Amino acid sequence: MERLDLHRTKIAPNNFVKHEGSIVRISNGILTVALKGNINCEACNAKGACGVSESNAKEIEVDITDESFQINEDVDVVLEKQLGMKAVFWAYIFPFILVLSVLLISSNFVKEWVSGLLSLFILIPYYLTLYALQSVFKKAFKVTILKNSLS
Repeated sequence: MERLDLHRTKIAPNNFVKHEGSIVRISNGILTVALKGNINCEACNAKGACGVSESNAKEIEVDITDESFQINEDVDVVLEKQLGMKAVFWAYIFPFILVLSVLLISSNFVKEWVSGLLSLFILIPYYLTLYALQSVFKKAFKVTILKNSLS
């Protein structure tokens, strides 16, 4: 995994979302980080749609190549804000547009109740497709782990 230096990067640090967390599991090159409550969530425009700000019990898995991390070590999980907005789009906005489109189009051809069921059932193949493309999304939504400077 590529290390991201927020001080040397050409992108301003304001373009990143940083969450504090601690490592709870390390296995087969995958770190599992439990996210702590984040003060940055209060100022974020997407906090209403984001699931991270709702609870302190969130965990995230990150592929690593550096084996210098240890369990219970405090780390910072960094993600570009642009990628966060893309995640919100694929998880919430696009499915809403899909349901609404299927509802409006199918209501011209079938009864209302069938149209409603079709618009809800269209989510099954949508989320199954997202699940099948999980590896593609993992590559697109790269999360960086930085050792916490306080530890």
